[in-house]
Amino acid sequence: MKLLCLILVSGVAFAQDKTETREMIGQLGNRSALLVLHSTRGADGATRLTGEYIVLPTLLRQFVDGESSPEIGVTTLREGATPILFGREPTGELRGTLRGGSFKGMRYGPGGQERERFEFSEEFSPMSSYSANVRCEARDGAYSSSLGYVADAGKLKSLEWRSVLTPSGHRCTVVAGEQRAFKGGLQFASGRCTVTLRDLGEYVRVAAANCSELCGSQAYLEPLLIDRRGACRLLRPEPR
Repeated sequence: MKLLCLILVSGVAFAQDKTETREMIGQLGNRSALLVLHSTRGADGATRLTGEYIVLPTLLRQFVDGESSPEIGVTTLREGATPILFGREPTGELRGTLRGGSFKGMRYGPGGQERERFEFSEEFSPMSSYSANVRCEARDGAYSSSLGYVADAGKLKSLEWRSVLTPSGHRCTVVAGEQRAFKGGLQFASGRCTVTLRDLGEYVRVAAANCSELCGSQAYLEPLLIDRRGACRLLRPEPR
């Protein structure tokens, strides 16, 4: 009986600690921005949120953390320039309502003054007519990445994505297999590994998930932004 209780308690704790990731596109004032939120639901029903937003015209990156109420979705997110905001003075705050696939409200300055309205949505533009022939490289410190893909009217013809870390030489190599049905973008799979393309307006973002089996122990695939000329840059260039 004791063992059964422990299993049940562990299962409840695991369910409470499960993290869900949501991606949203929208406007911060008159600037387009990408918002990524990681949510964990607590025992009281409130949702703990961490993540970041990136202002796309300038690629300014701000980290956020806060909570969302369980029923009406009232949400407050502190923002700052570093991933760890505890004990640091926030550079601003996003206050609004997060529900039904949207997050909208007002951004406030550090003194509580109103700065600009914001509105984000999980509805990304479809890419059913997307065509491109991309081959590019991006580097930041010890990390380098090369990406090549051909898409025609929303159909993938080929995709190969490689990264390498120096001086260890640890690498990732992903060659896309099947194309999956995916709302608001294009998604390709190679085993458990998925590569997702999303239209952000100024850029197409390419991101990988669950690809550790195709990487060396220290290697990873940093998301890339592809501009309209086919050049790429790292979405989040930073030391790891």
